[in-house]
Amino acid sequence: MTAITGRKLKLLFVTEDDPLYVIRFFEVFFAEYPKDEIEIVGVSVQDAFHEPIWKTARRMLRFYGPVDFVRLCFRYVGVKLRGDSIAKLALQRGLQTVPCGSVNDPAYIETVRELKPDVVASVAAPEIFRKGILEVPSLGCINIHSGRLPVYRGMMPNFWQLLHGEEHAVVTVHEMVEKLDAGDILGTLEWPLKPKDSLDRVITGTKQDGARLMLDVLLKMKRGAIEPTPLDMTGKKYFSFPKPPDVKAFRKRGHRML
Repeated sequence: MTAITGRKLKLLFVTEDDPLYVIRFFEVFFAEYPKDEIEIVGVSVQDAFHEPIWKTARRMLRFYGPVDFVRLCFRYVGVKLRGDSIAKLALQRGLQTVPCGSVNDPAYIETVRELKPDVVASVAAPEIFRKGILEVPSLGCINIHSGRLPVYRGMMPNFWQLLHGEEHAVVTVHEMVEKLDAGDILGTLEWPLKPKDSLDRVITGTKQDGARLMLDVLLKMKRGAIEPTPLDMTGKKYFSFPKPPDVKAFRKRGHRML
């Protein structure tokens, strides 16, 4: 990978509207990234799950159960009353927000072309990037995933790693290709898990430390010092959103949701 010299690396983020967990990534990244080496040319915030809020609420109720769902709702109402959001955080830092219905929409792709990013970084973006957007940034699109690949491809990797008794959550930054969670590995970190843990603690911590991993990868990309590792798809698996029996087994192991 060719180094970028004489200028800053231009970075565009694509993420989802999550003021509870994903925002923790951006709180760290926006506070710590070196402005003399990286220029954030835009932040696109998409609706989570691409579905009506009542469907998301029903999904969360089935996942968390009634008691933790009510606790989560109080948290959500609190952040909404304070006006916390990734978009607000970006604006407070003087960063441009770039509207995005779909990353695969031709109009959005043209907007991104005009921004001329070196890297487009997905942080919990709620859709698959297709060829059109993948080809725009000069150094490619990258994604951060809170699970060891290719075993924990798919949704909610922290939940599945806890359920399966892993000692670490392996946070992974990888190149994005048309096939889901299949691009070359650019960087990883092992985040220790407890025998009896909290999903809330693990998601929050992996988001915060994942921001630092992303920063390290981006700086190496800028300097041409990144060494991609091809992803061995042997033993690949894919996990969908957990169902109530999965949550029951999760709690039986002694883990908590919140």
